[in-house]
Amino acid sequence: MNKKRILLVDDDLDLLEQNKILIESQNYEVITANSAKEGWEVFKKTKPDACIIDLIMEEYDSGFVLCHRIKKDEHGKNIPVFILTSATYDTGFKFDASTNEEKEWIYADEVINKPVIIDEFVQKLENYFQLKEK
Repeated sequence: MNKKRILLVDDDLDLLEQNKILIESQNYEVITANSAKEGWEVFKKTKPDACIIDLIMEEYDSGFVLCHRIKKDEHGKNIPVFILTSATYDTGFKFDASTNEEKEWIYADEVINKPVIIDEFVQKLENYFQLKEK
């Protein structure tokens, strides 16, 4: 069985490496990029099965912008795209993509809070893959 390929984009290299190891330990292939610009290039080249995009990179809205570009893409609109954020941790303000209205302006299927709780994350990811296979 082919491993699902996950694109992980984060400008914090330590976190990028930590999360890559965590996700790979769950039997996924992980490709990484450390900026929104590089993330878009890697996305176009590799056509991943899912994307995990850090919210704040070069600019405060880099993650949103990249998610938007991916979701507008023919391949991207058919895969789960998660936003990774420490905003809740940093500010105590919790936001997510649970309502249709939020999904419309966030352009992401899920919001994953940092630090990543791998079991929770894998569960969310698997739910998307199972839905797609039905």
